[in-house]
Amino acid sequence: MDTESGNTRTAVQEKYGAAARQVSETGKAACCTPAFTCCDPITSNLYNDAEKGALPQNAVRASLGCGNPTALIDLRPGETVLDLGSGGGIDVLLSAKRVGPSGKAYGLDMTDDMLALARENQRQAGVDNVEFLKGEIENIPLPDNSVDVVISNCVINLSSDKSRVLREAFRVLRPGGRFAVSDVVARGAVPDVVRKSMMLWVGCIAGALEEQDYVAKLAAAGFKDISLEPTRVYEIEDARQFLEGQGVDVDAVAAQAAGTLMSAFVRAAKPAPCCGSGCCGQ
Repeated sequence: MDTESGNTRTAVQEKYGAAARQVSETGKAACCTPAFTCCDPITSNLYNDAEKGALPQNAVRASLGCGNPTALIDLRPGETVLDLGSGGGIDVLLSAKRVGPSGKAYGLDMTDDMLALARENQRQAGVDNVEFLKGEIENIPLPDNSVDVVISNCVINLSSDKSRVLREAFRVLRPGGRFAVSDVVARGAVPDVVRKSMMLWVGCIAGALEEQDYVAKLAAAGFKDISLEPTRVYEIEDARQFLEGQGVDVDAVAAQAAGTLMSAFVRAAKPAPCCGSGCCGQ
């Protein structure tokens, strides 16, 4: 691991560990943690009342995502789902309910405090078909071809080696498996001053990929049927108070910042085996 990757990993662990401890110890939402006060409205209004009402409150309070991947992917009974960077477990628990007792949902996280919180949320929810694993999303501790769906919620953008994350996701998916994540994505060429200001607000320690770069990295990993669907565009006016408090001249970058960063739902698939005439050039 190089120094930059190690520093990023440590910073992510410290930031999300503090958020988990706040939820566990005080019952306050993770977005009220000082490091995350900038996140609203990024993390707000992502789950409906029915989804939130069926889960332990601390699972909802710990949510720091930028989307709701479980609402945008067709999960089927009996499937196995893996959530990369599962945090307090909200998307794992929602997925487990949808795949039913014959399916399974894994959550992968590298932060001990988040894993402890997620396992307590699982206990309170009374959900048996869930397993939380400790590990890094760049080195998924599961065998090849072992899951049907990979989801993630505003976590891949935190990695300093996104290509490796996508290769690992491809590896653990079964042929025909689906990749369905919410992530922060940059649209077009974003001037450095704008990127630094907006990323400061969005709270991503590693930079968001430009959308065409994201597509290219997915294709290089082996995925097909790749698409990006914007779900929430971040406006600099939403961040004015926070950015000005950080010494950013918001008016100076406002025009360039318009529409440059967004939450997107990223879909892709691992090719299924060829069979029959006319397949694979036959």
